[in-house]
Amino acid sequence: MIRDEIVALVERALDAAQAAGDLPQFASPPVTTEHPARPEHGDFSANLPLRIQGLARMKAIEVAEALRRHVPAHPAVDRVTVAPPGFLNLYLSPSWVAAQTSAMIAAGDDYAALTMGAGKSVQIEYVSANPTGPIHVGNGRGAAIGSTLAAVMAAAGYRVQQEYYINDAGTQVAIFGRTLYARYQQLFGREVEIPENGYPGAYVAEIAEALKAEHGDRFLRPEGEEGDPDLGRLGLERMVDAIRRDLAGIGVEYDRWFSERSLMDEGGPYGTVMGLLRDQGYIAERDGATWFTSSDLGESKDNVLIRTDGQPTYYATDIAYHYDKFITRGFDRVIDIWGADHQGHVSRVKAAVAAVGGNPEALDVLLFQLVTLKRGALVVPLSKRAGEIVTLKDVVEEVGADATRFFFLAIGANQTMEFDLDLAKKQSDENPVYYVQYGHARISSILAKAREEGLSSDAADTSLLTHPAEQALLRELLLLPEVIEKVVVELAPHHLPHYAQALASAFHGFYTQCRVIQADQPDLTKARLLLLEATRVVLARTLRLMGISAPTSM
Repeated sequence: MIRDEIVALVERALDAAQAAGDLPQFASPPVTTEHPARPEHGDFSANLPLRIQGLARMKAIEVAEALRRHVPAHPAVDRVTVAPPGFLNLYLSPSWVAAQTSAMIAAGDDYAALTMGAGKSVQIEYVSANPTGPIHVGNGRGAAIGSTLAAVMAAAGYRVQQEYYINDAGTQVAIFGRTLYARYQQLFGREVEIPENGYPGAYVAEIAEALKAEHGDRFLRPEGEEGDPDLGRLGLERMVDAIRRDLAGIGVEYDRWFSERSLMDEGGPYGTVMGLLRDQGYIAERDGATWFTSSDLGESKDNVLIRTDGQPTYYATDIAYHYDKFITRGFDRVIDIWGADHQGHVSRVKAAVAAVGGNPEALDVLLFQLVTLKRGALVVPLSKRAGEIVTLKDVVEEVGADATRFFFLAIGANQTMEFDLDLAKKQSDENPVYYVQYGHARISSILAKAREEGLSSDAADTSLLTHPAEQALLRELLLLPEVIEKVVVELAPHHLPHYAQALASAFHGFYTQCRVIQADQPDLTKARLLLLEATRVVLARTLRLMGISAPTSM
């Protein structure tokens, strides 16, 4: 990307200035640049003079002037200036900027592809909600974040695997099975209550009805006896299928659905991990339970692995699962995306990863905050009636998959978000997803009209793209590689919808100020059609990275 070339120019200027004696010899910190808030201050600004003035024993403004004299010529750079108190400002050449349109068009859906991942494998696990209920609104936010991050990391050169961890073992699954059997018995006229802490939602009764229709009384046992485990298993399978469908409804598809039960298989990760922890002296038996002495690894307290009833805790299976990720499958990097209520679990999972031979530094945990649904100023209760929640499917059916994803992504994961259902349905510039998609549709319409009139961008002279609105749009197009890098480095997909809105704004500004098709200016028409084609490529690329459609008409 051009930013890296600018950084390299400043580095070469420093080397040349030191070689010429204009600056003394010293080891310099890394060169960084930023985009000035005001265009008159350049496209890139380096604060290196301020950072090395002490090393140089010179005023920052003098260091900046010395560097300016030694910046090598580059076709992308129009001029270099110095600004107080010691900034080096670099301006891109308008003709070079305009000429990048052809490269963008040629790259198409690969525009802004990066190599920073260098083919390393990364596993991203997200949502992984218990299959004991439907996917709710909060899960949907994690789904949008996880799938977008996966797409962006793939664009940055990583080999990405997306995974859903199915909690199909443990206490909650057992309670679900008992609840389902109670509902199943009720269908045969038995007066039974759902168990304490059971699942009162209507969806459990609906599953019971479907299983009765398919299997009749096959699972019915004498009154008072425990239910058939196969009934619970089939119920869970139906829940997982429903979860698949709901997530597919917002474009989320996983590479693997990982069963928690498989961890317990003979010779599986759970047994291996327990053996490893014992061999390394990290296991203690106290009060009838088995403990991981995580305090030996810097944690504030030890943690239970096996309860007094002999059942493993979620923590124990989490350790086995991460052993499988790092050691068995050998991922270079693992990213877990959890709700913010799991914050206290992060450090102890990292401690466990270290204990079983993994690299805790290669584990990133991205936490996302709660969602508040609103209709204008009114908050929508997330519980609709006893046992029922507002599901992801409810929201998608009301506002559509594109708006759902965009709104989930638009706020940083570490912030509580307000999802305004009324705004998400508006077909106006107030609705950010409509505003962005309408930009793509408008471009498509103009290009279609040009084709009807026999116009094309063949042999376009991009040097004609000098209008301030054209140049502003061009410079926005050049930023997508930096945005992709920022998303990967910060694990922050919200930068994409922010960029999409800025790009759409630059396009709409151009459209307002610059008429594209002009019969009396055929050369300028060609150049502007080329600019539109490049804008369509970049806008579509941005939308697709977010899992959002790029409509050609609206």
